[in-house]
Amino acid sequence: MPVHGFALTSAALALSSVSLLAPSPHSAPAAAAQATPLIIGHRGAAGLAPENTLEAIDRADRAGVDWVEVDIQRSKDGVLVVMHDQDLVRTTDVRTVFPHRSPWKVGDFTMAELGRLRAGASPQWKGTAYASARIPTLGQVLDRLDRNGQGLLLEVKWPGNFPGVTRDILKVLERKGWLDAHHVDNRLYVISFLAGALKEVRARRPDIRLGICDETPSSGELAAYATFVDVINPDHRALTQGYVRKAQALKGPHGRPLKVWPWTVNTAGPARLLRDWHADGITTDVPDTIGKALGQD
Repeated sequence: MPVHGFALTSAALALSSVSLLAPSPHSAPAAAAQATPLIIGHRGAAGLAPENTLEAIDRADRAGVDWVEVDIQRSKDGVLVVMHDQDLVRTTDVRTVFPHRSPWKVGDFTMAELGRLRAGASPQWKGTAYASARIPTLGQVLDRLDRNGQGLLLEVKWPGNFPGVTRDILKVLERKGWLDAHHVDNRLYVISFLAGALKEVRARRPDIRLGICDETPSSGELAAYATFVDVINPDHRALTQGYVRKAQALKGPHGRPLKVWPWTVNTAGPARLLRDWHADGITTDVPDTIGKALGQD
């Protein structure tokens, strides 16, 4: 999901997930609407450790967060890697390690080259235990989530840059055992801003639950979304209570009411408002802070 132009500094932490007391991923997403929103760690837990790293996933786990969102792209040699931006500049030391490789696009580097980069190279993590965090592969993330018992919102990022990426994602999910009934029913959503990418997944595996991301959601699009997605992932700043109610009144392709999981909510006020609107979930960089704001500590 978008950066919104903020660096992960203490100011950003004051700024877009299961809670400390929420049900386990074995039942939460399939259950009826909860009294309090599901808390989803954005890019693992991007305010607590370098985004989209194993360290961020573990920090979410230590905060009691059972669901995390990560972004998937593909390396030059076909390895699926976890990275949000189209280029490597903001979150790694790529300018130092490969000074002559501008514009430093993710897909221009092999996995071996990506493995040389520090994913905790931004000033936020300088001098911390996370400074040497690395870019993980999708396979490594799936293994870590299995170890932690966490669920996954897998965002297909920039699919137009990587033809066939949805097919590749499904292959890795299959190889790692994530397309069995347990994972598909209880621990996996595939999400994207691109409806076409989601429809490709649905054509191959109609049992997988899908979520559409939308920066400026239109209530007029909801009926069309309900034909192929189970979750609406809108920018919380564009959301209204009426939109939440209209979405939840529709049923998705698996016969359940559409869920609304807004992003990226990092302060108490919007989180409490979304709870009062009965949003089903909240995606946040700081799941510990939002959990406390909602009384879930």
